[in-house]
Amino acid sequence: MMRFATSAIHAGQGPDPATGATIVPIYQTSTFTQTSIGVHQGYEYSRSGNPTRAALESCLAALDGGGHGLAYASGLAAETGVLSLLAPGDHIVAVSDLYGGTARLLASVFAPLGMETTFVDDSSPESVAAALRPNTRIVWVETPSNPLLQMTDIAAIAEIAHGAGVWLAVDNTFATPALQRPLDRGADLAVYSTTKYIGGHSDVVGGAVVVRDADLAERLRFHQNATGSIAGPFDAWLTLRGVKTLEVRMERHCRNAAAVAAHLTGASGVAEVIYPGLEGHPGHELAVRQMRGFGGMVSVRLAGGVSAAERFLESLEVFSLAESLGGVESLACYPARMTHASIPEAERERRGIGGGLVRLSVGIEDIEDIVEDLDRALREAGRV
Repeated sequence: MMRFATSAIHAGQGPDPATGATIVPIYQTSTFTQTSIGVHQGYEYSRSGNPTRAALESCLAALDGGGHGLAYASGLAAETGVLSLLAPGDHIVAVSDLYGGTARLLASVFAPLGMETTFVDDSSPESVAAALRPNTRIVWVETPSNPLLQMTDIAAIAEIAHGAGVWLAVDNTFATPALQRPLDRGADLAVYSTTKYIGGHSDVVGGAVVVRDADLAERLRFHQNATGSIAGPFDAWLTLRGVKTLEVRMERHCRNAAAVAAHLTGASGVAEVIYPGLEGHPGHELAVRQMRGFGGMVSVRLAGGVSAAERFLESLEVFSLAESLGGVESLACYPARMTHASIPEAERERRGIGGGLVRLSVGIEDIEDIVEDLDRALREAGRV
């Protein structure tokens, strides 16, 4: 069996049988010619299946140690595909600290359809177990979470969920399978926004779900085909191109993020640095056990609050002030008004998303340029 970096380059990506092309071609076609009614070469219509998308799905399945991968039009399309397996009256348990779009999907799209979600602030096994109900069908966690980088013990939550006959879905976007494989620790579904680290170049939007259970995969594929939430061939090709360098990029992201976290700890104007790689992080020991690296995301609370955060973000030069994360370039955002703006203000404040909280996606630029940029922005923020 191929190891991770080799799988990223070769899994699902053999030479093109028609031409011998080393790189998977972009099969930019909506339909496929049949030799007679129902007789074809495995593909009929690109919503139902496309060779470029199939290559990406095979690769992602191999990287996560799952037998089945599905590539979607976006991360939220992937989440919608999973949640579409539920029915009115079903109950969801979700950790409170998660992507704002996920919270919006649960509260504003699926709740009106009759699927209630209980949000737990503490993702400990005890808190998750206490939130379960007889009609609970799925537990949803992010680890590390967005934007507070909380850690959840996947194996412990999986044991509790399975004991109650409940699926465990893990949004593994921040870690990627390069750093953490949820299925190996008992999760039923690994969910991704491939827009982020897996694509890695801020040039394509996509999502994915990887599972081991064939019946679950078949149910997901039925919904995906019925709703049309598929990744197009060019988007699949771009994502496949990006995933080839996932391991080497994540190594650099982790190294740079660790240096940023260490540099900002105790820096003037910084009230708190949140990074699982810091020994003072409450989930540090779990991260050591559960992950191969601590990731490229660092969240920071500035002592000067909102005004300092505004000045800091506007003063950055190497970092771009932008939505999203996980690209080769460094990005910074203010979650309260950007990625998590859809969460009501009172709830954001209760969860600690506001004030001087800034989220940094540390890129793979030269670390000295990154640090100098942050220092310059902190000096400007200190003048507020």
